[in-house]
Amino acid sequence: MSEVLEVVLRLAAVVAAFLVLPLVVGQTEHKVMAHMQGRLGPMYAGAFHGWAQLIADGVKFVQKENVVPAAADRRVFTLAPAIALLPYLFVLLVIPIGPGLVGQELGAGLFFALAMMGVGVVGAVMAGWASANKYALLGGMRVAAQLLAYELPMVFAAASVAMAAGTLSLTGIVQEWQWWWLPWQAIGAVVFFVAGLAELRRPPFDMPVADSEIIFGPYTEYSGLRFALFILAEYAGIVVLCALTTVLFLGGWKGPFGSEQIGWLWTMIKVFGLAFVVIWVRVSFPRLREDQLQRLAWATLVPLALLQLAITGVVKIAI
Repeated sequence: MSEVLEVVLRLAAVVAAFLVLPLVVGQTEHKVMAHMQGRLGPMYAGAFHGWAQLIADGVKFVQKENVVPAAADRRVFTLAPAIALLPYLFVLLVIPIGPGLVGQELGAGLFFALAMMGVGVVGAVMAGWASANKYALLGGMRVAAQLLAYELPMVFAAASVAMAAGTLSLTGIVQEWQWWWLPWQAIGAVVFFVAGLAELRRPPFDMPVADSEIIFGPYTEYSGLRFALFILAEYAGIVVLCALTTVLFLGGWKGPFGSEQIGWLWTMIKVFGLAFVVIWVRVSFPRLREDQLQRLAWATLVPLALLQLAITGVVKIAI
């Protein structure tokens, strides 16, 4: 009975984090972009400097009508938001926040996490295909092209860390991590983070939702709560990407002191520090062209990821 209760409490904690952390990241993005761009609404709406903006957005989505195009594949159209969102919940289940603080420990947790992140992209492809809209279909095809291009360097970079640690367990990777891995795996960290941004379609990799070209890509025909689920999936993806980067390349819960006692706090500090970088990149860099996006993946990130694998192999043999 006690074991069942422990499992239920862990699952409840993961679900609570899944519901709260993306909203916190979304509110943080509102605030950071407001200060960077001088937008008064998100900066001052509410007694505590901007908190009411998130509530206003939620009320707006609830009030809007959920419209389904007459020619759409209704079942796929309705299912797509859930397919885009739920895989990130499954990834959070296997990410360790602190010593012993993990929803479900898996021996192949890294493989599972990368596989689930790929499934999340399928939701956007389904949305584009099912919408019966040429702009949505074009956006869905761009999503598929980005997945094919950026999944490879992302997996290579993660494989380098797994090779260094000698395990596919995310908890095992954190336990094996040492401070000198920072320079050793630096190339892989950059490749993994950039490829993750591209898979999430975050600026400057937002070609599938380029509003000046294809309205809003695969989400063009969505409204109301279904559209809100896609937005929530984006912020959940940011949390998952930053958490995986923290676990793989920044030592997870390890910090200068108190790693066993306040390890979860070190994890949260690193995750939100990386989330700030994601927001800063969105505000600072212009959108890439499609040819530039593909060239960055195949001509730059893939060779760098292979170089990191080679460096990791040489160091492992040497030690």
